[in-house]
Amino acid sequence: MAAPRFIARLNEQIGNEFAAHQQYLACAIYFDALTMPQMATLFYAQALEERDHAMMMIQYLLDADAQVSIPAITGPTNDFSDVVEPVLLALDQEKRVTEQIYALTAIAREENDFASDQFMQWFIKEQVEEVSSMTALLTVVKRSSNDIEAIEDYLAREKRASEPDPTAPAIAGA
Repeated sequence: MAAPRFIARLNEQIGNEFAAHQQYLACAIYFDALTMPQMATLFYAQALEERDHAMMMIQYLLDADAQVSIPAITGPTNDFSDVVEPVLLALDQEKRVTEQIYALTAIAREENDFASDQFMQWFIKEQVEEVSSMTALLTVVKRSSNDIEAIEDYLAREKRASEPDPTAPAIAGA
């Protein structure tokens, strides 16, 4: 059984992941409205990824025979002043989530909850990738903020087919 302190914090994190899902969705809609399909596609995909993270956490709690409590979340930012602002917000969000993931891992370790510690390792790896890719995107968007076609071209060039990660935790309902 997972440690009670870890369970409580993981339930909070489920809310953080669903909030990130909504924020990425709002960013995708912003870019879709600007007719930036590459940016919109990227942020729609990010939204789904955040939802999947929440569902992975739910599945872990179910597997651990722990109580799942979906917390309320605040609404996302929907209005942006320029193409840089949503990417900057996304990077800040990824950095914040990274700190939350580290805190969860620390709790698991303090509680000698080895299964929960192991579960969190995939999320640590994922956050390194997320912060890195958003940092690179922010650099491109800042540099090309007056040339949205250059941003779109960058994303089209850098688009890589990704295989499902066989080490990823199970997604509830999948």
